[in-house]
Amino acid sequence: MQVIGTEVSRILQNASWIRRMFEAGIELKQKHGADRVCDFTLGNPDLPPVPEVGRALGRLAGTVDQPLSLGYMPNAGLTSTRQRLAEYLAREQQVPLTAQQVVVTCGAAGGLNVLFRTVLEPGDEVICPSPYFVEYGFYAGNYGGKLVPVASRLPDFRLDLQALSAAITDRTRVVLIDSPNNPTGVVYHQDELQALAARLARANAGRERPIYLVSDEPYRFLAYDGVAVPPILPLSPFSVAIGSFSKSLSLAGERIGYLAVSPSMPQADELLAGLILCNRILGYVNAPVLGQRLVEAALGATVDVGIYRSRRDAMAEILRHAGIEFPLPQGAFYFFAKVPGRVDDVQFCQLLQEELILAVPGRGFGLPGYFRLTYCMDEAIIRRAAQGFRKAADRARAKG
Repeated sequence: MQVIGTEVSRILQNASWIRRMFEAGIELKQKHGADRVCDFTLGNPDLPPVPEVGRALGRLAGTVDQPLSLGYMPNAGLTSTRQRLAEYLAREQQVPLTAQQVVVTCGAAGGLNVLFRTVLEPGDEVICPSPYFVEYGFYAGNYGGKLVPVASRLPDFRLDLQALSAAITDRTRVVLIDSPNNPTGVVYHQDELQALAARLARANAGRERPIYLVSDEPYRFLAYDGVAVPPILPLSPFSVAIGSFSKSLSLAGERIGYLAVSPSMPQADELLAGLILCNRILGYVNAPVLGQRLVEAALGATVDVGIYRSRRDAMAEILRHAGIEFPLPQGAFYFFAKVPGRVDDVQFCQLLQEELILAVPGRGFGLPGYFRLTYCMDEAIIRRAAQGFRKAADRARAKG
């Protein structure tokens, strides 16, 4: 009996390595105790929401007895939230924006799905640098699209502009970047992005269906050591910025994100009408009203970046002592490190599991031979894993 569709069955058989390792961690914790397992698999921010969120919740609690306080709204979001977002994003993206150029979405993931539903036709291609966030392939596939990963330059994971250009075909519809990047932590330079935009401008000349330059940036706020995250909207008339407040305000479960469209985009009104329609017909209807009110109240605030920076430095110290190679993350909260010895990434993650450490094999992000660690947990957990990393790395080198 076939109770689910063939495509979903295929996806289940190749389920996300992130979730697979997370579930393995549940078993380890049950067997050995949660306090003994160092779980670096899931990017679930552990910091409490910013204080503005708590204060706003207190104010909102006194309004829920009013008619329609939690009722439907325009599919694009509350008018006041869109206006505040437009003002905030105009400063961040360094372009003039109006509320009509912003759509509030159910997280950045919802924003990407809304965009892909709006612009993709079966067989269209979405190019992205590799390694990449694994869900991108599923999001494109939801609407008949195909993800086309393009290897980044090693060892620092910078954009390979020539390879990205060579990957463009007549079916290319989106070039998708993620900066600061999950899983590598790289922040793309201004000159890289300008060069990419120039190549897309040449590719778009004479095309009936333009290639969109899309930036997925839920980690935009989380950059270290004075590194600047360049805005995407000034670079191309066909650019779209997508983000969320899951990490910056620690509101991951509230599912609030946005789409912002370049003010210089030709036929922007038509695209925005399509985005708003798809926000409804995909079943989102509108983003959660409480989340929108919380974001509206807390815009401009962020959790303490210094805490994440301290955790990054602790993880870097531990990996260096274990003899594991990595580029130091410039942003986000992930390390994408090279597997030591001659074992593969799955084998090394198994060695780590034997030391009660959970990591995700790099092949889950399109690049075997590496492994991903998240550091959005207490620094004590990171430091507790030091001996286990050394032992696993030594065993991997011995096997090689």
